[in-house]
Amino acid sequence: MLTLPEKILFLLLMAVSLYHAYTGFRRVYLAIRRGRPEGRFDHLPQRIGRALWLTLTQGTVFRERPLVAVLHAFVFYGFVYYLLVNLVDLLEGLFGLHTRGGLWNPYNLLADLLTALILVGILGLMLRRYLVAPRDFTWNPQVPLHEKVRQGIPRDSAIVGAFIAFHVGSRLLSKAFGLAKEGQDPFQPVASAVAGLLAGLSPQALTFFEHFFWWGALGSILLFLPYFPRSKHIHLFLAPVNLAFGKERPGALTPLDFEKEEEKFGAERLEDLSWKRLLDAYACIMCNRCQEACPAYATGKALSPAAILISERYELNGILPEFASGKESPRPLMDFALNEEALWACTTCLACVEVCPVGNEPMLHILDVRRAKVLMEGAFPAQLNNAFRGMERAGNPWGIGQGKRLDWAEGLSVPRVSEKPHPEVLYWVGCAASHDPRAQRIARSMAEILHAAGVDWAVLGTEERCTGDTARRAGNEYLFSQLAAENVETLNRVAPKTIVTTCPHCFHTLKNEYPAFGGHYRVVHHSEFLAELLRQGRLKVSEETRKVVFHDPCYLGRHNGVYDAPREVLKGVGLALTEPGRNRERSFCCGAGGAQFWKEEEPGAMRVSQNRYLELKGTGAEVIATGCPFCMAMLNVEVAQDGEAPEVLDIAELLARGLRA
Repeated sequence: MLTLPEKILFLLLMAVSLYHAYTGFRRVYLAIRRGRPEGRFDHLPQRIGRALWLTLTQGTVFRERPLVAVLHAFVFYGFVYYLLVNLVDLLEGLFGLHTRGGLWNPYNLLADLLTALILVGILGLMLRRYLVAPRDFTWNPQVPLHEKVRQGIPRDSAIVGAFIAFHVGSRLLSKAFGLAKEGQDPFQPVASAVAGLLAGLSPQALTFFEHFFWWGALGSILLFLPYFPRSKHIHLFLAPVNLAFGKERPGALTPLDFEKEEEKFGAERLEDLSWKRLLDAYACIMCNRCQEACPAYATGKALSPAAILISERYELNGILPEFASGKESPRPLMDFALNEEALWACTTCLACVEVCPVGNEPMLHILDVRRAKVLMEGAFPAQLNNAFRGMERAGNPWGIGQGKRLDWAEGLSVPRVSEKPHPEVLYWVGCAASHDPRAQRIARSMAEILHAAGVDWAVLGTEERCTGDTARRAGNEYLFSQLAAENVETLNRVAPKTIVTTCPHCFHTLKNEYPAFGGHYRVVHHSEFLAELLRQGRLKVSEETRKVVFHDPCYLGRHNGVYDAPREVLKGVGLALTEPGRNRERSFCCGAGGAQFWKEEEPGAMRVSQNRYLELKGTGAEVIATGCPFCMAMLNVEVAQDGEAPEVLDIAELLARGLRA
């Protein structure tokens, strides 16, 4: 189809374009390699298979924003097919490949229809961004952002959108002019419809414009390729890679090795992040879904998980040649990606990770920076001093002496491992249920239930210490590792068949994080254990009919996927269960996680707990059921300020009431 001069010119431009594209992609690869090592290469076949499935089904994209997801699917599936289409068009132009009739008919039909769908998808997305301009394209004014982000994202989106529209539109017009010259094709209905409007043009004009738009379609690729590594469109390649290297439990943190003589712990600069964190920055599609899901952002705080990754990306793009060559980045993360308020506002609820369509883990970026602040600078909110000191000296963040660890059991028959060395079930009471007066009622209810079911159980008593969750989420990895080592030594000696916890934070830490310290146990949350007892008929309860709403704790639900068991218990007691608008994977945080319980909440439009409480109360339920003592405490803060508040009770308390009736 092309003339000889056109062929020569195209091949020269292709060589130049591919060289610069290769240089750009290689720099991105070298930049990601600058990150610290992180073990994400286990079970590679399964990882790759899962990533391909999620990518091809667009399963993560369709979790939210269904209309936008459909428009994105048009563009995505069209571009997947366009890998073949562009190759065929190239062969057609350079070698005169004939692509009509026979086996080409289904190919042409799909290419034609997808061309139209891509144009519909990209125009719809562009209209949404620039005309509808919803709030998810903006940031609260107090959110720290890289200085180039506010102008850079609209510009980059315009370039990418214009490229897609021009590339695909040119391909459609090239085909239309060709069909106007050669005759319409029923297997290219869209291009044929456009060709019908061109019938009055001369053969010379039709040939000229067929060539012109062929160059528009293929030439625009050559122009865009060098820009590709710097654009948000790079997620087309890196998102599947990022999905492949996701963690099964992203909230289970990787320990630091304090035996090695490392100069740095945590992340102060870009090069201190792991390679997966740097990959996150490049895979980010800048959709701000994580921001929408973030409880801190939703309540007017300075934290936006999206802003952190996007700011890292813009900083990397600005220093890419130097950074890829091994030079130190010019400034700390705290200078361009986040500030003190944003750093300490995170509740580690995992909502940002759960909702991300490309497998990013913004929460882990924040925790890496917290580790650097605490371990390298000794800098953290002053209120955390008491919690750290209490865990270090007394084995709990309240700072209450270990001798009072069993005060909650006063007047009850509670067996201890000192009397029963190898119980079938070890009830891990946790610091809250041991020392907080309100949460102690949860522990007392559990004792009553365990006795009623005839369970062979015991508690550690004064041998139990804090699991260290608060220390770890606050960045104090050294204190956490000390507590973990002590607890693992105790638990390995007792060797319980099953550990039951009433605190999801203890549950998560014992189950998912202690194995790295040599502690491998069967750990179940009390909601799971109680549901099992009910199924086995080991508990007889008299039912009540009040209306109840269950609040999914972040560390039980998103972190560990336990959603059905607590609801099964509530229904087993006869309660009429209703659901809030945000439930299960989309549940909204109570505001206690990430060590927030032990410090003042950052300034914002409202408290995180207030936001959640108003939603739960709005269901009209008479009882708010919880499965976490910290959730209960946060919601009770709101109850105390509400004259017509529903009752807040743990599922164990509700079940125990049925036993008493």
